[in-house]
Amino acid sequence: MTSPETVADVDDDVAALLRRAGQRYTGGRRRIVEALQTGGGPLTITQILETDSSLAQSSVYRNLSILEEAGAVTRIVTRDDFARYELAEHLTEHHHHLICSGCGDVADFALTESAEAALDAELARAAERAGFSMETHRLDLLGTCGSCTNPNR
Repeated sequence: MTSPETVADVDDDVAALLRRAGQRYTGGRRRIVEALQTGGGPLTITQILETDSSLAQSSVYRNLSILEEAGAVTRIVTRDDFARYELAEHLTEHHHHLICSGCGDVADFALTESAEAALDAELARAAERAGFSMETHRLDLLGTCGSCTNPNR
C-alpha cells in the first residue's frame, strides 16, 4: 500500500523508533526502509536485495531484525515459515493481506471505511466477550492466488 506520508516523514518516524530502542538509523537501515516503502507490498529478503545491490544479505537479515524489534517493520510469515517484510502499519496505513498457500505470495488490500468500522465493532465485541482488551487487528486471508489457481494465465 502506498503511504500518504513522505519519505522524510517515514525516515523521521523510523529514526525516533530506533533511538527509543537504543539504535541508530544507519545508511543501510535507511536503504532497507526505502525499499520497503517503494516496494509495492510486503517484500522477501531476496526482493529487498534486488532493489539495492549495495546491501549485503547478512546485513539485511540483521537490520530487519533490529527494525522489527524497534517497531518499524512487521514480518509476515507465509507457507513454510517463509517471511516477507513491510513497514509497520503506523508508518503507512491500515490494511490487510491475501496470503497464497501455494506460492507464499502476499498482497495488500484495504476495506472500505464502513466495512472496516463494522469489522472493528464485531472484533471488539468478540474481544470483550473473551475478557480481552483489543488494541487493533490484523486480518490475513489464506487461500490461492490467481497464478496458482490458473498456472496457464
